Amino acid sequence: MTKYISALILILASSNVLFGDERPNVLFILADDLGWSDSTLFGTTKFYQTPNIERLASRGMTFTRAYSVSPLCSPTRAGIMTGLCPARTGITSPACHIKKVTLEATSRKTAAKDKKSTIPTVVTRLHTKYYTLAEALKDHGYATGHFGKWHLGHEPYSPLQHGFDVDVPHWPGPGPAGSYVAPWKFPDFDPDTPNQHIEDRMAKEAVAFMERNKDRPFFLNYWMFSVHAPFDAKKTLIEKHRKRVDPNDPQHSPTYAAMIESMDDAVGTLLDTLIRLGLEKKTIIILASDNGGNMYDTVDDTSPTSNAPLRGGKATMYEGGVRGPCVVIWPGVVNGGSRSDAMIQSCDFYPSLLEMLSIDKREGQKFDGVSIVPALKGKPFTRDTIFTFFPHDPKVPDWLPPAVSVHHGDWKLIRIFHGGENGAHRWKLFNLRDDIEEKHDLAASEPQRVKQLDAMIEQFLIDTNAARPLPNPNFDPKQYRPQDEGKAARRKPHPVKRQPVKSKK
Repeated sequence: MTKYISALILILASSNVLFGDERPNVLFILADDLGWSDSTLFGTTKFYQTPNIERLASRGMTFTRAYSVSPLCSPTRAGIMTGLCPARTGITSPACHIKKVTLEATSRKTAAKDKKSTIPTVVTRLHTKYYTLAEALKDHGYATGHFGKWHLGHEPYSPLQHGFDVDVPHWPGPGPAGSYVAPWKFPDFDPDTPNQHIEDRMAKEAVAFMERNKDRPFFLNYWMFSVHAPFDAKKTLIEKHRKRVDPNDPQHSPTYAAMIESMDDAVGTLLDTLIRLGLEKKTIIILASDNGGNMYDTVDDTSPTSNAPLRGGKATMYEGGVRGPCVVIWPGVVNGGSRSDAMIQSCDFYPSLLEMLSIDKREGQKFDGVSIVPALKGKPFTRDTIFTFFPHDPKVPDWLPPAVSVHHGDWKLIRIFHGGENGAHRWKLFNLRDDIEEKHDLAASEPQRVKQLDAMIEQFLIDTNAARPLPNPNFDPKQYRPQDEGKAARRKPHPVKRQPVKSKK
């Protein structure tokens, strides 16, 4: 019997459950709609101010080629939680707040007469069959807390059913409830002060979580509402940035600049707390965005932001839709102020954290992502192919019909499903090393490369069992307007809806 007790003690000790857990904490900061040029990391903005994101960069590694698995939010969030791509989960658009529960994606057989391809049905909840990152860390002794936007389903698919002990403000919607500045409409989550900003309130709750769990390992999932619509900010910050506006700068919305500043302030609050609690040297920090910056809404009589020099933005297959800021801090391993041009994707974070924390994946568990630990250690990182599956066509600037893309080295191929003649596919090919703005389509001059890369796409779709767009049997060439591709449909600004101020008794 003694030898069995000794063996059990060894097992528990090796899993860091029994004795003074030495595993580092994890702070995952996910910004919403933060574009590649929405921070000062890459020298692409003169208008926005993000000193706290720069503080993170000074302590860790900045990735210049960090991609979301989708140009829209919910698919990326599912990718982070599962390590899987949208083609596999079926969550390919941000529909997880709608009432209808759909747990399996299927190909539709028909579409409107002006569409060459159909659009698959969308999974509307993150299924509890997935063993999430939060569950993996919780099973290894971590306190787990989710703060902010979830957008992967309400009960029974909320953070509380996916491995989190705490979920604040327990909100299933696609953005903040009504406004960023109180009064807002979150149930059972009132502001502490009049006109309080939601990120200030959220950061305060996250600080309390860190204080409660400072003596044990914690996983703090701080998924910001910022800088998603509706476009609203502290009035003093709006006026501050209004004085700095240069109308010749493509980024010139004072409201959006104020939203960026409040987002950055929250980053500073979290970092300052780690330092105050003496936890900065034992906490892994990841900062990323769920997709590119919003180029299609209207605020201050302009678009919210510009992703230049990248083309397009949120909801597009171009670089501006999927390429964003990313900083990883791993104390004692990653050199502060370092940079990497390794190509990474948001489904990589789960397998990477498991390796960083010396946690084995579950038996039989598979990931579409890979561990980026070699890149973090400055070693050769051999993976150079990623895929983006976006079988939708929201009419934003630079939109494309339903498509899938592959990045392979410096090359990027976009397959537009059945976008050619007689139901054939159509392709766009770019060399991102020479043409980061994606101005020069090389598909016609590089047919062999198109064939090679499209074969990779086909194998990816087979491997993931993706619900694909199909040729539309209802297609009517007379109703098809190819000149409308890439042109935005007229959109109404997002209104800010404030609640009446509640009287506190």
